[in-house]
Amino acid sequence: MSQFAADYPWLAKYGFGPTVKAERWNGRHAMFGWLAILGTGVAKSHGWLPSGDVALTYNEWGGLAQQGFNTYITNERAIIMIAHVHALAVSAAAAFGPQVLGDSLTLLDGEKDEDPYGLFVPLKGTFGLTPAAEMANGRMAMMGIIAVVLTSAISGKDILEVVDIGTGGNLLTHPMF
Repeated sequence: MSQFAADYPWLAKYGFGPTVKAERWNGRHAMFGWLAILGTGVAKSHGWLPSGDVALTYNEWGGLAQQGFNTYITNERAIIMIAHVHALAVSAAAAFGPQVLGDSLTLLDGEKDEDPYGLFVPLKGTFGLTPAAEMANGRMAMMGIIAVVLTSAISGKDILEVVDIGTGGNLLTHPMF
């Protein structure tokens, strides 16, 4: 991290690059990603996504619905996409809006970044609502997303199918909620 700060002082001053703050925000996004995956699975298993397998048409949606090669996204994917756009807007507002709650995406003038946690987050302080617990949970969420995406790519199954198999069929096949 010190080499990055020496090479790119302006970026490092605001917390961009390999910093604790960047890792924390990436972990938050990964945790939200898991919430979105599980929420999509629950909504799909209960039929809460109307006409999920129906493709959108160019006449009604224009270029927004195109995937390329004259194919169009389904209604289910459009609903999920808008939910993610909403999450992105909320994240941008939290990052660059007024700092009411005390944690920003970037380092404020004069703010010093936390000391790095190292390869393993120390066990002391990783329980409850602590910064160390958030870091440990964020790292596990990031590793989990990587594992699910790799498993999906290797097996050729959808991400929801992989997560359903990982939950013993309780997400899509036999919904628990």
